[in-house]
This record gives sequence, C-alpha cells and structure tokens, in this order.
Amino acid sequence: MCALALAAAAANAQSFPARPVRLIVTYPPGALNDLIARTLSPQLASLWRQQVIVDNRPGGGTLIGSELAARAAPDGHTLLLVAIAHAMNPSVYAKLPYDSVLDFAPVSQIASSPYILITNPAVPAKSVKELVALAKTKPGQLTYGSTGTGGSSHLMGVMLGMMANVDIVHVPYKGLAPALTDMIGGQIQFGFGSYSTVGQHIKANRLRALAVTSAKRSPLAPDVPTVAESGVPGYEAISIVGIFAPAKTPAAAVHKLSAEIATVLHRPDIRDRFLGTGVESVGSTPEEFAAVIRTDMAKMGKLIRDTGIRE
Repeated sequence: MCALALAAAAANAQSFPARPVRLIVTYPPGALNDLIARTLSPQLASLWRQQVIVDNRPGGGTLIGSELAARAAPDGHTLLLVAIAHAMNPSVYAKLPYDSVLDFAPVSQIASSPYILITNPAVPAKSVKELVALAKTKPGQLTYGSTGTGGSSHLMGVMLGMMANVDIVHVPYKGLAPALTDMIGGQIQFGFGSYSTVGQHIKANRLRALAVTSAKRSPLAPDVPTVAESGVPGYEAISIVGIFAPAKTPAAAVHKLSAEIATVLHRPDIRDRFLGTGVESVGSTPEEFAAVIRTDMAKMGKLIRDTGIRE
C-alpha cells in the first residue's frame, strides 16, 4: 500500500499542473511586475503544456489580489506574484484580510532590482556624500518625492535621513510619474526609482543618477556607485519580486513549480530580457525565498515602527 501511494504521488507530481494556471498580479497591466509576469508566463506555459493566465488584480495597496490568492484552492493552480509591498504591508496596515506568512507558501524569488537615487541636474550635488552635506547645510529644505506615504520610495528616503542624520522633507505623490515630472521641473530635488522607470531620463540628462540602493553595484548601471560606498555605510534596499502559492499547497507541487520556474529564469535569453526591463532574474528555492521575505519583513517592520508610518 505504501509503495502504491508513493507511486501515485510521483505520477501526480509528473502530471502537474493538470489544467491552466492562474498567475495573480497585484499591479495593473503595463506596470513592471506585470511585464515580468508576461515575460515568464509563456515560457512556463510551453514547459507545462498548460495555459498560464495572467490575472491583474490591482488596488488596495496589493491587498485585493493577495487576499484572492490566499483564499484560492491550495492545489498549485493559483499563484501570486508579489513585490516588496508584501513584506511592508503587515507593518503599514493595522489589519490585513489575510496573514502574510501563514496564508502563503513561498515558491521562488523571481527577480530583484535596486532603486536609483536621482536628482534634478541643477542640484549642486554630484554624489551622495555631497547631497548629505548639502542637506546638513539646509535642514528641512531639501525635498524628495515618492509614490505615497508608506511606499517603498518613501521608505528609501526615510532610511537615508535616519542613517545620514539629515532633515529632509517627504513629498508624497499619487505615483512615480508625477513625482518625476516635478523632479525634472525642479519643484522637488531628489527621489528614488527603479531603473526601468528612471533609466530613460538619466540617459537623456533630465535626471542625474547618484547611487544605487543595493549592497553591490548593479549590472543595470555598473558605473553608478552604491549608497553604502558613497558615504552611508550599511544602506541597502532592493525591490524583490517573487511567487507564492496558497498555504497548504502540497510540498511536491511547490518544489516542482520552484524548480521549473528556476530553469526558465536561468536561461540566458530570459536573463537578458529581464535586464531589458530593468531587473535581474533570480530563481531561488522555496526555502531561500522564505528567508528573504522574513528578513525584509523584519527590516521594513522596524523602519516603519521607528517612523510611525501606519494606515
């Protein structure tokens, strides 16, 4: 009987997925995370010989799509693509409609991307060290824009202010596009954005890149130093993208999904396509991705508690 059960489990794992897979994306069509999903989905569909349907469920600070995935049948046929907001939400929101840890099974980290600290070219600072020195001579006068209170680009500025011990002013916007418009126009002095969003403005000299927020220099901008090496030791913040399944999804299904997603992500052509959208492909084990999420939750949680940001 045990042998028959093992044989049945192996057969089920080999035939999985048995029907179309829904990949819930908590961002609208055209957003970076949507582009990542749409790059990955046809490759997985070809590998699995099943449709992989990208289901955009934006809104609610990613809560709408996340709750939908948390309540889905735990059979591996519904997946959730998440970004750094997943690690921040437990600390930003007083109450969530799901448990960010217990209601999800980590599958794989898909990609990572540093933010780039950019300024208006008229700002008399060509490095992070010079920007910090300028902020110290003008406390409460340098402004930075973000996608909104509690968002990742807001927290990048909070971290800079705390770690460099400078008084800088946060200006929240309803998205990065209007923040960049005001930065280019000189209404605000600096901010943070992904390479996929700000790269074109840097190349056109509309914005100046001072540093990347990752611990090491990024292949996306190899000539741009890190914030840490530019005078703020220990500064590190990256955007992560990964895939979850609902909790209680069978371990065999989770590991099969993880291994096959990694196979696709490690292909040179996919790596190049990801770099073209401004991110680096990863492809990790469920255990590795779980460790990344735990670390980010702890780090972002402390930062949010220390600053009193709360919805």
